[in-house]
Amino acid sequence: MSHRQIRLIAFITFILTVLQPVVNLPVLFQVSQVLAQTPANRKAEADRLFQQGIEQFQTNQFTAALQSFQEALIIYREIKDRDGEARTLTSKGGAYMGLGDKANAIASFKQVLAIAKEINNQELEKIAQEALQFAQTQNDPRKAEADKLLQQGIEQFQISQFTAALQSWQQALIIYRQIKNRQGEGAALGNLGNAYNALGDYTKAIEYYSSSLAIAREIKDRRGEGAALGSLGLAYDALGEYTKAIEYHTSSLAILREIKNRQGEGQSLGNLGLAYYALGDYTKAIEYYTSSLAIAREIKDRRGEGAALGSLGLAYYSLGEYTKAIEYHTSSLAIAREIKDRLGEGNALGNLGLAYHALGEYTKAIEYHSSRLAIAREIKDRRGEGAALGSLGLAYDALGEYTKAIEYHTSSLAILREIKNRQGEGQSLGNLGLAYYALGDYTKAIEYYTSSLAIAREIKDRRGEGAALGSLGLAYYSLGEYTKAIEYHTSSLAIAREIKDRLGEGNALGNLGLAYHALGEYTKAIEYHSSRLAIAREIKDRRGEGAALGSLGNAYNSLGEYTKAIEYYSSSLAIAREIKDIQGEGASLNNLGETFYKSGNLPQAETTLYTGIEVWESIRGKLGNNDSYKVSIFETQTATYRTLQQVLIAQNKTHEALEISERGRARAFVELLSSRLSNTNTSQTSQPAVDKPTISLLQQIAKQQNATLVQYSIIYDDLKIDGKQQNKESELYIWVIKPTGEITFRKSDLKPLWQKENTTLRELVDNSRESIGVKRRGGIVASLDPKAAPVKGRFERLHELLITPIADLLPKKETERVVFIPQNQLFLVPFPALQDEKGKYLIEKHTILTAPSIQVLDLTHKRKNALKKSGVGREILVVGNPTMPKNPITNEQESPLPGAEQEAVKIAELLKTQAMTGNKATETAIVQKMPTARIIHFATHGFIDDFKGFGVPGAIAFAPSGEDNGFLTSGEILDLKLNAELIVLSACDTGQGDIKGDGVIGLSRSLISAGIPSIVVSLWAVGDDSTSFLMTEFYKNMEQKLDKGTALRQAMLTTMKHKNYQSPYHWAAFTLIGEVE
Repeated sequence: MSHRQIRLIAFITFILTVLQPVVNLPVLFQVSQVLAQTPANRKAEADRLFQQGIEQFQTNQFTAALQSFQEALIIYREIKDRDGEARTLTSKGGAYMGLGDKANAIASFKQVLAIAKEINNQELEKIAQEALQFAQTQNDPRKAEADKLLQQGIEQFQISQFTAALQSWQQALIIYRQIKNRQGEGAALGNLGNAYNALGDYTKAIEYYSSSLAIAREIKDRRGEGAALGSLGLAYDALGEYTKAIEYHTSSLAILREIKNRQGEGQSLGNLGLAYYALGDYTKAIEYYTSSLAIAREIKDRRGEGAALGSLGLAYYSLGEYTKAIEYHTSSLAIAREIKDRLGEGNALGNLGLAYHALGEYTKAIEYHSSRLAIAREIKDRRGEGAALGSLGLAYDALGEYTKAIEYHTSSLAILREIKNRQGEGQSLGNLGLAYYALGDYTKAIEYYTSSLAIAREIKDRRGEGAALGSLGLAYYSLGEYTKAIEYHTSSLAIAREIKDRLGEGNALGNLGLAYHALGEYTKAIEYHSSRLAIAREIKDRRGEGAALGSLGNAYNSLGEYTKAIEYYSSSLAIAREIKDIQGEGASLNNLGETFYKSGNLPQAETTLYTGIEVWESIRGKLGNNDSYKVSIFETQTATYRTLQQVLIAQNKTHEALEISERGRARAFVELLSSRLSNTNTSQTSQPAVDKPTISLLQQIAKQQNATLVQYSIIYDDLKIDGKQQNKESELYIWVIKPTGEITFRKSDLKPLWQKENTTLRELVDNSRESIGVKRRGGIVASLDPKAAPVKGRFERLHELLITPIADLLPKKETERVVFIPQNQLFLVPFPALQDEKGKYLIEKHTILTAPSIQVLDLTHKRKNALKKSGVGREILVVGNPTMPKNPITNEQESPLPGAEQEAVKIAELLKTQAMTGNKATETAIVQKMPTARIIHFATHGFIDDFKGFGVPGAIAFAPSGEDNGFLTSGEILDLKLNAELIVLSACDTGQGDIKGDGVIGLSRSLISAGIPSIVVSLWAVGDDSTSFLMTEFYKNMEQKLDKGTALRQAMLTTMKHKNYQSPYHWAAFTLIGEVE
């Protein structure tokens, strides 16, 4: 059957269905049987013939149908049944059309039109006009062209080519208007509204929907009228005018019920649910979605059923019932897969990703969003692709993987701009702002939020405008500009109230509470948080309720009303557990534990904080072997470990506090090393088995290392300064573990640094380094002349804080080792250069090593033993001054290092090997040699940048080749399996990286993880000559069979005595990390 015939039969069948007489009605009264042929009998005969004709028509028996209709027509005219006559003439016209007799069809339809006007039947008149127009335009090439363009636009729209669809529908509209096809014109106008809606231009969309509605009403197309009203409702919904949206959806629903369009009725109920959802009235939304679902199941509309299930899932998600949401989305996904609805499948996967994100299962969320992304790309759904990329960005943002988050949001933004989706573009800009906000780059965040705000205002997206204003308020809050923050949040609140967005109103009130809290106006803050709490309870927003309770707890905590604070925190914790918000549970336990500590209830504080740590570790456990995720997320969890140390010290439980100090550092590193050491391929959903550090284990490691271990922990306290609560450095906890197993705890007071000296520990470390000519990271401070630089003062002050409290516990023999376990900014301290009150350097008294944690020391020792058993590499690899690559950030070639080449040649000669220099020292060639090397020495540029966006900073410069760019990055090193017992990076900054709670994330970490137990790195860029001198001395000492620690110490002492290298700048940069033997 041809396409034309299919369209014809569909159209005529629709008309016949509308005109169908009601047969088999019950007889209302009896008449005498004497009359053989009453009008009623004749009508029954006509109805029978008419029904017979319809059945013949529907089986394509057009000639037979024509005969039946003709016989029925004679009777209807005889008994003067004008309605029956009109129906039959319409049907005759349909039969003629089926036979291709256009002229007779038109004649029949014209007769129907005359009857309709005569009897004043407007519905019949409309049908006759449609039928006449349909007949007249059959085989009209202009209409066929318009129909084709209309269909083409639909296909383009379905793959997110909104601009192309817009052009197709505009062309179709021109033709429909030229041929005066009002129905086609209305359809084109409605679709143009859809295009502008998709592009975020809601005002223009409303104009087109309104024009479509006017035509539908003019030609009495009730179905079209209902559709146009529904579309207007969706447009006003997008503009945040929810009351207006509900009015349109309600009118649409009434019409669809009137014409008994069950599928349309179900969709309209779903649209009403959407509007109430946007208002934050989730209970009412669920009622409408449930009704929509019931209709879809009744009429076996599987696609509609899947959509309703998805909507219910989102509603329960917003109520914080994530498990229930997952059930609905899983059912929706099953239907989409059953009916092979790839678009619906992608949407369901994305919704599941959102639910798992809310549960704190970010890895699982990423899996679902990645699956949605794959489907969107497969079916060329550009809008879905942009949405999936945005969701992935938010998931990585939650993991603290901000670089990755920014990449995804940037890709999402590019797509949304390409398809001209202005609303999506605004949201994507807001997401980028969120990522930069999380990075602490508030100025850049404000730029993105401002762009998002501009788009929202341009397209009159009031909800988006309110959200952008709220984000700007938070950014200014973080900059300490609380008054400005209040202005933005007040504007956001006004919009939320104007558009009756209860959820947005609650959020704005909560943000205002935070700002007033920061200003020290705790009573006012409580008022705002209480208002937010009331709204959250009203709209059953459980997550918002939990957040409001937590904020109230914070306010009462700051007021010193600890009993009240504990009540609020406990309620917040109960909700977090109920809705399975693991992140919220951890935060509530942290807050509760801290408040129990402040209130003096130390046992309860201890129990609560231990539970909090178990929650944090369960979240990290779900990240499997993904090291970078664990590192990032740990940054949000360190406060709990710190507070628990304070609680334990307050109870004189110094040993237990040491266990927590160790448990709260380098955990991801320890797990990574443990996994590598055992050669396990741990699944992505399980955690490598690593023993929690115990006192006996730590004592055992000290004995095994035959070293004195010194562990530092920086403690912060909430202190009231100028009437406001401020988090400041308070104390430095120090534990000393002797090789005998004896453990001593001491502490150092850090408060005088900011109370009297107008500085901080971080600034003291930076200024100490600068005092000997070291540039601050980023090159902010100019390099000083190391010869003239004053050394005393700042290094003495650091000695007072770090060494003096434990000086009596350190070994008396210079050859006995001391291993420092720093934390945060202390990783940048050049311990060898610290001076006592007599000006003696620490390196003159002790053999010094460093390590990220005590357990890392144990694991590097095990790696050393494993290398002994399996056989280490036999080669010696020395590289110096390779032909330098172009820096991918500056696009300029790095400067050559002729001194490094001389250094490499000297060392290679000492070690009886050949140095790789210049063009021969390519990245490819070096990477091939590294796994078989026993000793590796690199004298080249080192960098702390994350060149490839892997989330792992650090790179070593080699000569580029056709296969690479010359930069061996930390991320690439992680993938290597190395067997060297020692690697020396005598390059600049190789010991630096991103300093996080997990330690220094950079080259040293990656090299240890790749299998090397001992690493010598530099904490700053040292001059070529002094580096060459020190390194030559180091290897000479190694040749004398000294252990690595002693060899490095002796090299430093020898360099220090050289007349040109007396400043610590020349010799104190190098540090040995890991195994000493």
